[in-house]
Amino acid sequence: MAQRLLHGILHATIFEADCMSMTTSIPSRPIQKTPTASKRRVCRIFSWIKRVSFCPPKVVEEIEDSIGWGEGSGKLYATVDVEKARVGRTRVISDELTNPKWNESFRIYCAHWAADIIFTIKSENPIGASLIGRAFLPVEDIINGEQVDRWLAICDEDRKPLEGGAKIHVRMQYLSVSKDLTANWGKGISSPRYPGVPHTFFPQRRDCRVTLYQDAHVPNNFSPRIPLSGGRYYEPHRCWEDIFDAITNARQLVYITGWSVYTNITLIRDPQRPKPGGNATLGELLKKKAAEGVRVLMLVWDDRTSQGLGPLRKDGLMATHDQDTERYFYGTDVHCILCPRNPDRGESYVQGLEVATMFTHHQKTVIVDYEVPAAGNKKYLTTTTRTKATRSILSFVGGIDLCDGRYDTQDHPLFRTLARLTVLISINPTLQALPFEKGGQESHGMTYTAGWKDRLSWAPAAIREDGEAWNVQVFRSIDGGAVVGFPEVPEDAAARGLVTGKDHVIERSIQDAYIQAIRRAKNFIYIENQYFLGSSYSWRPQDIKVEDIGALHLIPKELSLKIISKIEAGERFAVYVVIPMWPEGIPESASVQAILDWQRRTMEMMYADIAQAIRANGLQADPKDYLSFFCLGNREVRTSGEYKPEERPNPDTDYERAQQARRFMIYVHAKMMIVDDEYIIIGSANINQRSMDGGRDSEIAMGAYQPDYLMTTKQPAKGQIHGFRLALWFEHLQRLDDDFLLPQSRECVRKVNQIAERNWNLYVSDTLYNDLPGHLLSYPMKINGDGELADLPGMEFFPDTKARVRGTKSDYLPPILTT
Repeated sequence: MAQRLLHGILHATIFEADCMSMTTSIPSRPIQKTPTASKRRVCRIFSWIKRVSFCPPKVVEEIEDSIGWGEGSGKLYATVDVEKARVGRTRVISDELTNPKWNESFRIYCAHWAADIIFTIKSENPIGASLIGRAFLPVEDIINGEQVDRWLAICDEDRKPLEGGAKIHVRMQYLSVSKDLTANWGKGISSPRYPGVPHTFFPQRRDCRVTLYQDAHVPNNFSPRIPLSGGRYYEPHRCWEDIFDAITNARQLVYITGWSVYTNITLIRDPQRPKPGGNATLGELLKKKAAEGVRVLMLVWDDRTSQGLGPLRKDGLMATHDQDTERYFYGTDVHCILCPRNPDRGESYVQGLEVATMFTHHQKTVIVDYEVPAAGNKKYLTTTTRTKATRSILSFVGGIDLCDGRYDTQDHPLFRTLARLTVLISINPTLQALPFEKGGQESHGMTYTAGWKDRLSWAPAAIREDGEAWNVQVFRSIDGGAVVGFPEVPEDAAARGLVTGKDHVIERSIQDAYIQAIRRAKNFIYIENQYFLGSSYSWRPQDIKVEDIGALHLIPKELSLKIISKIEAGERFAVYVVIPMWPEGIPESASVQAILDWQRRTMEMMYADIAQAIRANGLQADPKDYLSFFCLGNREVRTSGEYKPEERPNPDTDYERAQQARRFMIYVHAKMMIVDDEYIIIGSANINQRSMDGGRDSEIAMGAYQPDYLMTTKQPAKGQIHGFRLALWFEHLQRLDDDFLLPQSRECVRKVNQIAERNWNLYVSDTLYNDLPGHLLSYPMKINGDGELADLPGMEFFPDTKARVRGTKSDYLPPILTT
């Protein structure tokens, strides 16, 4: 049967199964003749887990003994698959094996080609599951939107009904994206009364204040003249300065969550902008506030590999300083708790080990109380008369950890400021043999190009009279293992926008927010993110089994489907994606190469979709006219009197070659998407399965827009988001241009690509006469006619490294670790 595109919402209900007792009961051995995906995953991950986890020996022995087939447990659950993508799962039933009744409903975002919706009945095992059978609902029966309510025969592997007449009762309805009123397909935020992303845990809040940051610091000389509506100009802001002021001025509370919090960093470093007390380290500042009676609470991810078991274990595999941070505050008034990423109680042994050893708490927030100016201050319009200032909540949300390797400015210097910036240590986890020196510049390769603060004031005293109010909604990726108070009943959880399955409660509203924003998009999307991979169900199979990859989030596929829809409608649309040259880690290492391989497959999937649409519509166009990938880098000529580190890098290392060539990438650590200059998502979540899943890394983000600065048919949005984007483009391109006002135009896309290609050629050239004139570089890959990516001529490896640009598939690292 031919596949059809399901792009929209699936409303699915699994009621019950019947006649299960006549299916040879629960098989003692699974029907399938090959291992389940769970068992294949165990075989790949188990040796890795033994090296990095700290499981009791008895647990290890039990898992090793269980790697075999296992027996049915007498606990049944059902799943929903769109072809090979798992999109829903019921709770486990153990007391009604002949007639299990689930009565669970699912609201499922879909962007899949499929011939069937597949309902699978399984018996849960400690590791993996035993297959009972599958039922098939043809997509053709639901494609036109009719609700289908029927009993389906449960079949064996050959799609023959099981003996005894086993069947499952389901209901299904498909709502295409063009008919889904909540999607506002291709219309943008059409009204200031837009209610926010539907079916999410947190509602949208009105009348908030938001400040956007593009780096940890902005020097005085960075001042692009960017006009906004109303005759004003955009003003950049200084993130770490504002965090310092917020903590310093707190009177009641300072709450911090972080993947890493390092007490030895200083927030104030610019000698042109000193502040009283600015020489204090973060640890000293927090202890001072706690001693003043401010309640200082810190939740820091507990890296289980940092257990003091030798040199590797002392700092942990991720070198987050978690043990040092806990020891620093021990016995003080600061309450610092190391919080491991514990699995939800509904997860299996294998899933629990994966979560505990592979995943993290990745959220980054600073929450303080701050003073709301009194009613007499004309900057605010208050709804109640106040005679004195009151206090409200100020929250910093984004991608910048309060740790080493995060401070940078728009110049992204490499060598010239090694002796000038007031920092404590020079780090670069993407290079081998980098000498650590006191007084050196911090993090050439771990630079944030974007980090932001969400200033939420939900008290009624903060409504701005100058039209600068924001509507803000908080999103998360998190599960019941990290949250207290999630509803446990599936019906109650679904009512709060949560996803349930096998007694596992998940919030994945960050992914939902991205999907909704992409579907609303009318003209363009601009993304900066540390990772870009996903929609693996749509990758070319070639040398992989796509159902084993598990990077199922929809964001890349949603982007390509949006572009295709615009091509078919004869309308312009452009997507710009800025990513690091390579992700964090040694570039030729197996893990980084595996991630680059997944990234390439994601890009190829998208470009193949676009190339096919271009051919089908008879266009003479380049796929990069619609979708362009970039990275960031810098290169500096040597100047007279320049500081030279005393210690030389080890010979024949990436770092030595980078020093000789006077170049290195600017590490993109941002997690941000701008849509049509009217809506922005910012937070801690990467565009990969770890961040978008909900059951893996915990994340937090916000989506925001200004109701008074929305795109209309006559003019583009020109509020703070517009100014923020152009400030980023000025940072990356070192210029402003009238074409940048319409990013969707072919003129703008081609101009940006031409500048980026020129910068790349200068970056890799053998000779260097001047500093690089801009930081934006074309991502070094060539697109063939069918969307397949190939190496640029002579560019199989990244400059100054032995790392393949295309990446290399790993045969031993489990996909769950690298996706």
